[in-house]
Amino acid sequence: MKYYVSINAPLGGDGSEQKPFQHIQQAADIAAPGDEVLVLPGIYREYVNPKNAGTPKQRITYRSVEPLKAVITGAEPLKTWQKADEAGKVWTARVPNSLFGDYNPYKTLVFGDWFIALMIAHTGDVYLNHKSMYEVTDKAKVFEPEVSKASWDREFSVYTWYCEQDDQADETVFFANFQGLNPNEQDVEIAVRQDCFLPEKEGVGYITLSGFTVREAATQWAPPTAYQDGMIGPHWSKGWIIEDCEVYESKCSGISLGKYLQPNNDNKWSKWKYKDGTQTERDCICQASYEGWDKEHIGSHIVRRCHIHDCGQTGIVGHLGGVFSIIEDNHIHHINNKQNLAGAEIGGIKMHAAIDVIFRRNHIHHCTRGLWLDWQAQGTRVTRNLFHHNTLAVDLDSLAPEDVSVAAQGIGEDIFVEVSHGPTLIDNNLLLSPRSVKLATQGIAMVHNLVAGGLTAVGTGTDNGAPDKPSPRYTPYHAVHGTQIAGFMSFLHGDDRFYNNIFVQMPIHPLFAALQAGKEAAGPEALAWDTMNFKVGTDPFDEYPTFEEWDKMFEGYCGMGSARSNRYYSHLPVWAEGNVYLGGARAWAKEKDPAVDAAEGLELSLNEENGEWTLTTNLYDYVPAAAAGMINTDRLGMAFEPEEMYENPDGSPITFDTDFFGETRDDAPIAGPFAEEIESFVWKDED
Repeated sequence: MKYYVSINAPLGGDGSEQKPFQHIQQAADIAAPGDEVLVLPGIYREYVNPKNAGTPKQRITYRSVEPLKAVITGAEPLKTWQKADEAGKVWTARVPNSLFGDYNPYKTLVFGDWFIALMIAHTGDVYLNHKSMYEVTDKAKVFEPEVSKASWDREFSVYTWYCEQDDQADETVFFANFQGLNPNEQDVEIAVRQDCFLPEKEGVGYITLSGFTVREAATQWAPPTAYQDGMIGPHWSKGWIIEDCEVYESKCSGISLGKYLQPNNDNKWSKWKYKDGTQTERDCICQASYEGWDKEHIGSHIVRRCHIHDCGQTGIVGHLGGVFSIIEDNHIHHINNKQNLAGAEIGGIKMHAAIDVIFRRNHIHHCTRGLWLDWQAQGTRVTRNLFHHNTLAVDLDSLAPEDVSVAAQGIGEDIFVEVSHGPTLIDNNLLLSPRSVKLATQGIAMVHNLVAGGLTAVGTGTDNGAPDKPSPRYTPYHAVHGTQIAGFMSFLHGDDRFYNNIFVQMPIHPLFAALQAGKEAAGPEALAWDTMNFKVGTDPFDEYPTFEEWDKMFEGYCGMGSARSNRYYSHLPVWAEGNVYLGGARAWAKEKDPAVDAAEGLELSLNEENGEWTLTTNLYDYVPAAAAGMINTDRLGMAFEPEEMYENPDGSPITFDTDFFGETRDDAPIAGPFAEEIESFVWKDED
């Protein structure tokens, strides 16, 4: 059955094409498996709570009749502003708290595990023409705003707002600096609702959301040890498809594929404090394993062709609930650019337990961090993506090294894989940010990538940082292609593979060079979380063994009677072959016959014009005609701890005979992500 919805329809409709419902929720209350909800253009100021699940063969589909013209928003307009200063820059408005119901975003602070409260922020926001203004905690900074060094948009950072409560009148009072604009003549809104399209109850699976614009909600911080909030989300169910949507201006996260509420372990680290956060995370993973976390009930979602931007914490977030999913063909950019939120849960995509998740053909750029795979990136594949400008986006020339801790929540990189045992496969990507991959982990295979940034955190970042006692982070690994916990282990580092990549040393900005030199000079303690490396190549693994060297430690081993040694606690081996190192990029000392060329006159640039990104290069003037042959699952072998092969989620082997564009490689492929030599190509996002 088809139900129609039009915001312009009168009340009392029956959902027919002739008499549409006025609100999407009216259809969401009754839609059953196989039904389609067709939403006509308009702005729908409501929280949509789908009540019923579809089935694998009969989904419930919510579709915008005209792509992106049906808008679901968590905001309400505010048109009662009055001048608060003679210059006409600062205005004030009062809102009765009855508008907010049980959830007042201006009484609710952003809070949760791994949130760093550098800024005491409310979950609400004030929007000027659909762009969030900058909250300040001192009313004086509305009248005398300061340019934010932390912001990636410094010019707009002087558009500030502040709120306070008038308890006697039961009102929220706003003050905002519109820099001379009359807010009553502009499109000014305030966030009112926490979410936009998300079932209140768990298990509402097999829903399709297609073609909507979803914006401006007062979402809460989404750590892995809490219920994970988002403007859109399946809320602990299976089989959602979120496609062709534009998602922006969530206070925290745009789309959540994440964790359900465990009342006994909800931000427990922040609330109770006596257990370390990593232990409470281990607890919640184990609890989920006996509360229905399995392939039959959870995950297997698809997020595709969405335009996700300008969210405060993440574009897509998830822990446990995103397993077995596909995230493809999305354009994700400008995440955490205000830098008013800080913590260890920020990125274009931040996924914990991305078991058998495929990230492919996404364009991720201008984020504090591009893709962060944290814990249990087992069977995860990152393939054919374009990453760039995932680092400090402010004017670097205006910053000194001592400013960076204030101006950024991190230097950022394209991909961060943290405390996972693998197998994690990174292939056929363009990694063009100053730091390409942060490897506080093991069990990584990098195949046929173009790498123009440093590998950082090699051999570090896997302890909790206790100053005087060992504090290794033990994380779980799982049954092959399943969620069942097979064991827990800390990190030996290594167990990494590098085949047929091109590494290119680009000029290092003086600020980054100074940051790296400062870290190195400060000694081992300063390097405990991040080596701050901007130098390109595999040489951070110089002290790691080959397989043959590692294997020798076990010669003559006969169990308990063997001599004591460090064999079980030493770095795991590294494999590297067929890689090309250009412009000063440096090879692993034990790599056999790497192709190294100073490449005088090397060119590699990525430029944008009218939404089109053009890569121009003469790389192939320096790349040899053949690399290390065709790479496949058998050649990569298995990740050490989970004893799982680098293979597809269905257990079938992978042959890397397809390039970045989907073209077929020759049997004797060249290094890098392209099957043939190129001088340029154009990437255009279909937003």
